[in-house]
Amino acid sequence: MIYGTDRFKSLNRPSEYLDYVKYVPQNYNGEKLPLFIYIHGAGGRGDDISKLKSMGAMAVFAGGLEVNAVCVAPQCHADTWFELFDVLLEFIDSMRNSESIDINRVYISGASMGGYTVWQVIMSRPEWFAAAVPVCGGGMYWNAGRLKDLPIWAFHGALDTTVLPEESIKMAAAVNRCGGSARITVYPQRGHDSWVPAFNEPGLWEWIFAQKRNG
Repeated sequence: MIYGTDRFKSLNRPSEYLDYVKYVPQNYNGEKLPLFIYIHGAGGRGDDISKLKSMGAMAVFAGGLEVNAVCVAPQCHADTWFELFDVLLEFIDSMRNSESIDINRVYISGASMGGYTVWQVIMSRPEWFAAAVPVCGGGMYWNAGRLKDLPIWAFHGALDTTVLPEESIKMAAAVNRCGGSARITVYPQRGHDSWVPAFNEPGLWEWIFAQKRNG
């Protein structure tokens, strides 16, 4: 994967922006590719964009995983993603509508603060995505019916005291009660850093890129 950085400037809010890191396949030749979006947690906040290169899912690409997809991770320069939520949605919409992207194969994942943000993003725009992978997050389980048509694979550590595992468990159960397809993996001996085994979970990446919207 080839690594780079760039800045997204909001069209709707001229003073707002999001810096982001980007991975593209080594032999990319311009064909339409899937898009994988990673939303970092609290540890990625600030203006040092280089630290996102090896954070969460992006660390797997830095470690040598090759996927035939464009992979991006924006950086939160505020205290929380929710302060930049409208700009984040604008960023995602811009990325997924890029000429190089297969709009029916857009995936989103995030951990901790990013996991909460993923749940909120897919609640807000479920029709944008082919699959979602929220890690150690949580959301509005009473509104889970909005996600019944979106494949979801959630992860959490059973020993997590920062974000209790019940948060992910309740979300997955609520989606499934509405007729959805949410699976959850809980690591018995893991704490808050469940993103480490999650993004190395056997079969995860194959599962992600096998998902496709029906148009």
